[in-house]
Amino acid sequence: MNWLFLPPLRRAVAWAAFASLLLNLALVVPSLYMLQVFDRVFASRSIETLAMLTLFAALALALGLAADRARSLWLARAGRDVEEALAGAALAAQIEAVARRGADADGHSALPDIARLRGFLAGPAVTALFDAPWVPLYLALIWALHPVLGATALGAALALAALGVLSERLLRADSERATAAARASTTRVERLLRHAEVLAAMRIVPEALGRWAVQHDRLQQAQDRLTGRMATLGAVGRGLRQAVQVAMLALGAWLVVAGHATPGVMVAATVLVSRALQPVEQLVAGWKQLLEVRAAWARLREAMVEPCDDDALHLPAPKGRLVAERLTLLQDPQRPPLLRQVSLTVDAGECLGIVGPSGSGKTTLLRALLGLRTPTAGAVRIDGVDLAQWRDDDLAGAIGYLPQDVELFDGTVAQNIARLGVVDDAAVLAAAQAAGVHEMVSRLPDGYATELGDAGARLSGGQRQRLGLARALYGGPRLVLLDEPNAHLDRDGEAALAAALAALKAAGTTVVMVSHRASLLRQADRIAVLRDGAVEAIGPRDEMLARLDPPAVHPRRRPAAFAEGAGAASTVTPIAGLSARG
Repeated sequence: MNWLFLPPLRRAVAWAAFASLLLNLALVVPSLYMLQVFDRVFASRSIETLAMLTLFAALALALGLAADRARSLWLARAGRDVEEALAGAALAAQIEAVARRGADADGHSALPDIARLRGFLAGPAVTALFDAPWVPLYLALIWALHPVLGATALGAALALAALGVLSERLLRADSERATAAARASTTRVERLLRHAEVLAAMRIVPEALGRWAVQHDRLQQAQDRLTGRMATLGAVGRGLRQAVQVAMLALGAWLVVAGHATPGVMVAATVLVSRALQPVEQLVAGWKQLLEVRAAWARLREAMVEPCDDDALHLPAPKGRLVAERLTLLQDPQRPPLLRQVSLTVDAGECLGIVGPSGSGKTTLLRALLGLRTPTAGAVRIDGVDLAQWRDDDLAGAIGYLPQDVELFDGTVAQNIARLGVVDDAAVLAAAQAAGVHEMVSRLPDGYATELGDAGARLSGGQRQRLGLARALYGGPRLVLLDEPNAHLDRDGEAALAAALAALKAAGTTVVMVSHRASLLRQADRIAVLRDGAVEAIGPRDEMLARLDPPAVHPRRRPAAFAEGAGAASTVTPIAGLSARG
């Protein structure tokens, strides 16, 4: 439970521990009260003594009540603090992981794990953790009453502790399997819901549910096995504590009959051993929750990324020169690399077109240039500086990106174009005009104030793509990367895109775009051909387009070697089996 000592939680945890001290000291008083009543009040028959003892016990119980309430409030505050400290960073790390690993990333939200930590701080298991350090105090008091009773209580405490260790060994694997099965089932449900339209349209909902049912059965089996073992261990723990109380009472009665102890000692020891064993029993009963919380914290630590160093040097605003140095990206050692020794140089203000057959690595290369894929070898540099050395806030307004599948945010048109930041009316209007969508937006019911709904569901694919282009151009970025920017566009949309590219070139903006349509590639200064994750050819636009045209293809000719980067040789050999026509 080392997460309890995170800097934001230390103050609340320290006060909760202090309240636990006061509470446990106060809970010793009822046992001492019974000892004094049986041994002094009954012997002296003094009502005054009984009244004074009762008043003292009442004050102690009032202190315990206040301490118990204070501890609950401080732990609730600690729960709020842990959520504030972790939620933003964990969600940001989750977004980064999904962005960098795509479909291979665990898309399960980290927020339920944080909610589990907060819920743990409000449950009985955490109070047992705070009470457990005071078990030796109760055992010492029992030992002071009589060594035989103390030895019996110590043996019972050790037996319950051994049961806790046994619980750890028996439940850890089952808990991990149940948690993994639950997360897998949740992920499959989320995927089914994402594909609901396709499933319903093709009438394959029963088949999809059948696959989900198999996974859900595994979850049920894992949970049943875990619940069964938890029930057994919990029952053993409760039974053991009850047996210890009976044994203590019987042993105390024997000592009283034998003249080795007083009735007060018997009663006080029985009450104290019950209090001493209660946190241990609660820990055994709540072991499943402890395992879940530990697993949740482990997942959060694994997912968390180091925050940006606020003391890092702010670099000058980028001019847009982009260099890829021998980029290699190996995702699976058993498969060929996604990128192989890719080297490219795009000067500031230059437009580079990237073509290649499906699966050749075009989108992967674009993501690597954006830092969304960490290369196994090589580096990406902007203005000569490694991409990893740039602060995110320095690049936030300097890079524009239009993915192949455009996802808009829940909000207005203006908020989407403004990248969810503070809406600058002039900048939003300039981006819309640069992307050629001002007239389209003006025809929407509320113009720029039109609510788009979840993922822009109220717009067509072409409209979403055009608004995505406006978002990419917002703020006048110096580097713009476009992945199939005309995939969903009609003729008007393509004309607006061509005009936007011409304007970007005129403004000196560096552009890297993936496309297969010759009409769009004519806006490029140079064209690079990717095949099997490697740059097969690169050269000036006109020469490359002439070789990419079907009549110029010679299937049996192998392309000659091409120099990579800016300054590559302009001599271009026909590229077999590849057409740049859309």
